[in-house]
Amino acid sequence: MTTTDQTTPQQNEARAAGRNLPEGFVLGSATASYQVEGAAHEDGRGPSIWDTFSGTPGKTWNGDTGDVACDHYHRLEEDLDLMAWLGLDAYRFSIAWPRIQPTGRGPANERGLDFYDRLVDGLLARGIRPVATLYHWDLPQALEDGGGWPLRETALAFADYAAIVGRRLGDRVGMWTTLNEPWCSAYLGYASGAHAPGRTEPAAALAAVHHLNLAHGLGLQALRDVVTGDPDYSATLNLHVIRPEGETGAEAVRQTDGLANRVFLQPMIEGGYPADVIADTSGLTDWSFVRDGDDVVIRQPIDVLGVNYYSTQRVRLWDGVSERQQADGHKDVGHSPWPGADRVEFLPQPGPYTDMGWNIDPGGLEELLVRLHRSYPELPLMVTENGAAFPDEVVEDADRAGGRAVHDDDRIAYVRDHLAACNRAVEQGVDLRGYFVWSLMDNFEWGYGYSKRFGIVRVDYDTLERIPKDSAFWFAELTRARTDSAGGSAEHPPPNNP
Repeated sequence: MTTTDQTTPQQNEARAAGRNLPEGFVLGSATASYQVEGAAHEDGRGPSIWDTFSGTPGKTWNGDTGDVACDHYHRLEEDLDLMAWLGLDAYRFSIAWPRIQPTGRGPANERGLDFYDRLVDGLLARGIRPVATLYHWDLPQALEDGGGWPLRETALAFADYAAIVGRRLGDRVGMWTTLNEPWCSAYLGYASGAHAPGRTEPAAALAAVHHLNLAHGLGLQALRDVVTGDPDYSATLNLHVIRPEGETGAEAVRQTDGLANRVFLQPMIEGGYPADVIADTSGLTDWSFVRDGDDVVIRQPIDVLGVNYYSTQRVRLWDGVSERQQADGHKDVGHSPWPGADRVEFLPQPGPYTDMGWNIDPGGLEELLVRLHRSYPELPLMVTENGAAFPDEVVEDADRAGGRAVHDDDRIAYVRDHLAACNRAVEQGVDLRGYFVWSLMDNFEWGYGYSKRFGIVRVDYDTLERIPKDSAFWFAELTRARTDSAGGSAEHPPPNNP
């Protein structure tokens, strides 16, 4: 084991960053079920919309699917040991609805619940807090066949599913998250078609917005009815940081901020929908899918708001003459994910960029956290996803266990700078409870298949071997900085990587 006086500048930097974090600040990592689990046809799991979508030619890069993914389902113990080596305070995972209810309705599939039992118990045995997300986009295909999120029945089915999971795991999960990024589920799934189920129906997307919000409220009610522990309850939103350009920028921001942010924040925290969003979209829908009393159901108290952040956007109104720019950071498949904002154009942003083409701007995270704190000063926040894809390269390295390494300095800089932004937000009074790096390991990146690598642990998709990158060693130093006063090093070999 490396001693204190033999540490590298990078290790010392990580330790300093860790010591600067607020007391009790949670450091974790995150994944999602379809992206990592694999075992798509095993132990009673039913098909999800992502099984169908990724199995449709032309929908994902290289025709990649999540059938095997990282094989986390079969390599659970190995991955849990990696999390323990990293020193994670918490692990944010999602539960695959079709693994629990193969058709989205009916009795529980016990073999599916057994897997999450093992996961939760394995985390607790290693001193890691389980953070469970009920929905990270893998809707059972049978529910989509019946209409999907544009229908109220899907929200009602979600409440039944939440009760099943809460009843089984509710004595041990430390934090429950109802939905991950409902913006993506609604707009990328039903307006642009870039995500499953691949529909391009703007009115349906707006109905999906409401029924996802309703599912959040119903899901929280269901959990609170059955959970026997004392967890925190939350939702996770990918709130957009949108900046104006030129004379028309302010109006463009108003429109997109309404669709991206306020249409979720207002019903969940304040109640009701923004009047300007309803007016902007009146040519698409009359919002009659909103029923009396829905606002009360949706506005359930939460203990923390999850914030996912990666990049910023720059907007103005299109002049109708020049070539319209659509650099909003989302996969362009020919249809807009912004229903009712037809005149808004998204301008390219200055670099540097990640491998996704997203601009790197840690100041945007600080800006977002401060804005949320000023709007909702009593609501604690948590960064539940932040990370970057880069074109990592495996190199021979005799000094590294296993003789191979990934020297991802760009990812280390990304995480370091965004943690610094978190610290600046805390200094401005933000009640920020934690930070989860995305992602624990390389995985299936939705429409981009396996072409983009976000992990701090590399996955060899041919052998499924896990190779901790330099960023993993850096993150392990970060977590140890607050608990190891002797300055012990994470440079010792990770588990199962001799």
